[in-house]
Amino acid sequence: MSVKQGLLALLSEEPMGVARLRKEFEARTGGTWPLNIGQVYTTVQRLERDGLVAHTEDSAAASGEARGDVDLFTLTDAGREAAQGWWHTPVRRGAPERDELVIKVALAVTAPGVSVREVVQRQRTETMRALRDLTRLAAQTDPTSPADLSFSLVLDNHIFTAEAELRWLDHIESRAERAASDVAHPGASAEASDAGPAPEPVVRSRR
Repeated sequence: MSVKQGLLALLSEEPMGVARLRKEFEARTGGTWPLNIGQVYTTVQRLERDGLVAHTEDSAAASGEARGDVDLFTLTDAGREAAQGWWHTPVRRGAPERDELVIKVALAVTAPGVSVREVVQRQRTETMRALRDLTRLAAQTDPTSPADLSFSLVLDNHIFTAEAELRWLDHIESRAERAASDVAHPGASAEASDAGPAPEPVVRSRR
């Protein structure tokens, strides 16, 4: 999540101060990406330096002070254009981020004395625990409520990611077992391929 673009999106609604920007950002993303006040302040300073936001001196300042914000910021024309451009621009998928689990599995398959099966089983237990917690939390939200909708969508993302991870772990275990079998019984894989394709993996449902 781009903090810069997120703050611009919030400021496109109305002028806000640093404290309220932080509060709104965390509330609308369900607290998934907490920000410290220094991070918000530094980002707003950069936006002001780049000509995307400016101090506002209109009558809204009074309400801003009531919320604890001395300085309020509003979008400039360039900032409003940048905010609108973000909504209409797809998020680019570049180089994948470093994922500790992926790195662990990639190294485990060639590390002497490491059981890939055990690594997978331990991770599956943890991922299933997280999935249960997420599903329980999702059941407590009301997706028809405007206040809960954004949080519900964030939770859905985490749930789908956990479900995909479980399918990937099943795939790893199957691949590792097949590789071990090929080493122990050379030629068995050729016989298996003659017997036809393997059945499709079972996809778990969170319902």
